[in-house]
Amino acid sequence: MQGTSAAVPSARSGTIGSVARNLLTAVLLAGCAAGCGLVDAVFDGFKHARAVENDLVAMVGVKPAVGFNWRNGRLTSVTVTFPSLLQDKPLHELADAARAAVGKEFKQRADNVVLAFSLGPSETSAVQADQTQDKNLP
Repeated sequence: MQGTSAAVPSARSGTIGSVARNLLTAVLLAGCAAGCGLVDAVFDGFKHARAVENDLVAMVGVKPAVGFNWRNGRLTSVTVTFPSLLQDKPLHELADAARAAVGKEFKQRADNVVLAFSLGPSETSAVQADQTQDKNLP
């Protein structure tokens, strides 16, 4: 038994190869993402959304939340959500202001601009809420 030796693959060499392969894959994916402008589009999108918020604060006096959706380099939708109903501005003025701000700041035509209002929690009596919860039980 002393004179025999068997070729035993080192577990460590497999781990180093696996790490190197994963690192190479990550670098290639990062390079592809940077090359196609995906990273720039996301960061620029957030900058544009903040600029739309600031424009609407100046026009309306209330800061909305602005979200966006890009698909294949195309701006498919922008959602402008105000924190409550605005009683002093007609809806068509808010819609015009939102469209104008989106067009100006994103520098691209959005397929759809969604205007929304947060209404807060719904109002129900405690008895109705208890009855509704009982129905959800198996």
